[in-house]
Amino acid sequence: MAKYSQQFKLEVVQNYLSNKNDDGFRKTANKYKLDRATIRQWVAIYQTLGEDGLKPQSHRITYSTEFKLKVVLKILNDGLSLIDALRFFKLKEVGTLSTWLRKYQAHGIDGLKSKPKGRPKQMPKPQRPRIKTSQEDRNKTQEQLLEELAYLRAEVAYLKKRRALSEAQRTGKSRTATAARFISELRQSYQLRHLLRISEMARSTYFYHEQQSKREDKYSDLKQQIKAIYHKHKGRYGYRRITLALKNLGFTINHKCVQRLMQSMQLRSCIRAVKYRSYKGQIGKIAKNVLQRQFKADKPNQKWVTDVTEFNVRGEKLYLSPIMDLFNGEIIAFQLQRRPLFGLVKDMLKDAIAKLSPNDKPIIHSDQGWQYQMRFYQQQLQQHGLIQSMSRKGNCLDNASMESFFGILKSECFYGEEFNSVEELEQTVKEYIHYYNHERIKVKLKGLSPVQYRTQSLKAA
Repeated sequence: MAKYSQQFKLEVVQNYLSNKNDDGFRKTANKYKLDRATIRQWVAIYQTLGEDGLKPQSHRITYSTEFKLKVVLKILNDGLSLIDALRFFKLKEVGTLSTWLRKYQAHGIDGLKSKPKGRPKQMPKPQRPRIKTSQEDRNKTQEQLLEELAYLRAEVAYLKKRRALSEAQRTGKSRTATAARFISELRQSYQLRHLLRISEMARSTYFYHEQQSKREDKYSDLKQQIKAIYHKHKGRYGYRRITLALKNLGFTINHKCVQRLMQSMQLRSCIRAVKYRSYKGQIGKIAKNVLQRQFKADKPNQKWVTDVTEFNVRGEKLYLSPIMDLFNGEIIAFQLQRRPLFGLVKDMLKDAIAKLSPNDKPIIHSDQGWQYQMRFYQQQLQQHGLIQSMSRKGNCLDNASMESFFGILKSECFYGEEFNSVEELEQTVKEYIHYYNHERIKVKLKGLSPVQYRTQSLKAA
């Protein structure tokens, strides 16, 4: 990104804020010859940190590994966009967040660690027998020559094994423990004193790791439970949800221990991806944004959100239209069809309204998709006393809860899976939504599924 002065950035931001109700990003980008992403970043920084946030950094800021991990996990687990994460953690560079996310997905927590400063220290080279001259060789005894030959053969065998030392990083074991295991494997064919000399390992260190390897793993039962939960939910649970699931089973365990054990077993949760839009311009009445990103609800059937998403299987498409209750994230009703016709939304709305009691008058929020601008749709809402709310044009963050659900749905039961037909996918989506409502626990719901949380809250009331 080019270097811009604080005054220039402030002028751009104020120009956007004065035109934001009239497609401000596009107009501001055209006026100042900037891309919209840059303007979004400056606006987010200004709204979070004020004018001081737009000052060029006089020095490079260093962040700890723990902070970087916290940011990355917040983005992945809560489905935050980079701009939202920028606001939440009061940072200044979207590019920095993007780099952290890319390094974490490629190398895990090791990718977030800072590199040591200065030139790397050279490891002392293993001492090996000097290559003697032919005259010196003639003066050696046969026993000495055989000793050197045995050492060189052991060295070659160990160096071949050393290429697998990177395995230590994947399994979570230390490099010393891995080297000790290699020595134990080679000890059947080569002398121990040669192997210890080649690996530069103390004899006591080797026997310590040898004894440790013979002990029973105190986490063996816990590992089996983690594996069972992970595979039961088809890799959809990360270490946080697995920790909650273990607590529900009676295990008292810290989430960091679960994270470490999952890394040692190479168990990773699914990564999300994106998305379908139904905006076709203004063809009817656009409702105000009543919800205003207030995604928390105090009781069931107070705030609903809805949208349409698309699946593609071998060139055939399937469309899903759900309604979610923001109180507990439960999918109240949904419809699946092969074509994105108005009946898809109409039938879903009919099923959802049928579940309301006479006193329930929820806000129902959507984007500006053509289906939600239809006169019949808006008449149905008015007839039953529902309050219509719409996102601003081109702003998916106004309906972030539903976008997040689509991301979870596709990452956990669509991406990475192979379907032979649309019918097979349709059945899978139906089963997943039932699983999502009744079995899939959430951290923000105190380790309960949406239906369990609603039932518990109604009993308490």
